[in-house]
Amino acid sequence: MGTLITVTATAEERAWPELGAVHLSVGASGADRQQVIDRTAAAHERLLAEVRRLDGEGALEQWSAGQLRVWSQRPFNSEGRQLPVVHEARGELELVFKDLAALSAWVSEQAAGEELSVGGIEWRLTEATAARVREAAQRRAVAEAVAKATVYASALGLGSPAPVELADAGLLDARPSPMAKGGHLARAAAFGMDAASAPIAELAPAELVVQATVEARFDASAG
Repeated sequence: MGTLITVTATAEERAWPELGAVHLSVGASGADRQQVIDRTAAAHERLLAEVRRLDGEGALEQWSAGQLRVWSQRPFNSEGRQLPVVHEARGELELVFKDLAALSAWVSEQAAGEELSVGGIEWRLTEATAARVREAAQRRAVAEAVAKATVYASALGLGSPAPVELADAGLLDARPSPMAKGGHLARAAAFGMDAASAPIAELAPAELVVQATVEARFDASAG
């Protein structure tokens, strides 16, 4: 049995967003329940009309709208005294823009609405681009693992390392090494991907980072 070399490697790929998901909320509150419902319903219909216009113009990849919710509560003031009943109504929508210029212009225009609030924008890739970028990161991570193992083997005066195991980060140490049992079992490779694309409020998109991390075990014998 040769010397076991275990390494971990991480690679990143960057890509500019192709889609922008806008999270919207429309609603109102007040003492008159019916007035609150009417205001919210009217604002909701106006917003849906705008969404259908955008969709018809080809600016959207997709969109979804939830049902209006109505509830009542009796808040407390700073002195702990219960105040009169307040009625609230709200509806949530998500618009996924494929025309990012239209997104910027539309959100800037709509943000001034009294009943409308913009929860944030989440920048995304299309499924096809995400798959391509993810694969590139995975391949680079594997190549980095091989390169690291080769350096270690060379430093020890050993021959070229032969791959024994390859796994997602954290999975290799979760099971015993097949080498410890005297075998040379090559397991199916599994890859991990982490996309740093947290929702942000700014209208200027930033590059998305797609990350892949692998753990690998190699066997190197004396040259």
